[in-house]
This record gives sequence, C-alpha cells and structure tokens, in this order.
Amino acid sequence: MREPLPPDMFEELCPSSLVPIRFGDKWAGLILACLRKGPRRYSELRVPLARVTPKVLTRSLRALERDGLLTRNVSQCPPRVEYELTPLGHSLMELYATVCDWTARHWDELLEARETYDATHAEAAAR
Repeated sequence: MREPLPPDMFEELCPSSLVPIRFGDKWAGLILACLRKGPRRYSELRVPLARVTPKVLTRSLRALERDGLLTRNVSQCPPRVEYELTPLGHSLMELYATVCDWTARHWDELLEARETYDATHAEAAAR
C-alpha cells in the first residue's frame, strides 16, 4: 500500500505555483511532482490538485503523455488506470527541483514583481 498524497501538497501560496517556467502548462509541473515517487490513479491526483478542474487535469495528463513524460497504464482486472512517469519524465525531475528551489529563494521578489505589475496595469485599465 502506498502512502496517499497529502491534500495540502500544493497550498495556494506554494512556491511551485509561482514558478515562472512552465513545463507544458500551468499544472504540468505539479502533476509531475505528484508522480515522482511512483504511479498514481486519477482520483489520487485529484486530492492535492483540487484547484484543477477535472477537464483541465485530464487535458494536462494527455499533454504530458503526448510529450512522453508519463504513461497511462490500463489494467483490466480489476479495472483501473494509473499514471506513471516515464524515464524521460524522471529525467526532468532534477531540473524541476532546481527550478522550485530557485523559486523558493526568489519568492519575495517574484511576489513583489507580480504585485507591482498588477497594480500598474490595473490603474491603466481603469483609465
């Protein structure tokens, strides 16, 4: 029995949500992080990725499969589907960890830049 994914794995203010580099799409990096320790069922992924709509999660999983970063494994008895990182997907995890570490070190700067940008552009839009 594998350990369940924690529901607060990606809190709203998690450094991974600020990563300015996109691996596929907005949610791809988080999906890859969920799969780094082994295969997971869709329902298991939904726990820490509760902010992702089912439609968007499915689209992201398909895109990652298309890119060769994960596989979708279907078994008939009992019927179940699991997603698992491919060797190519695993090779990306070291880079992803580096990007997450960088984001954590520059958290305040990233937030300040986004707040400044949003305030500036909100004023311009209001005119």
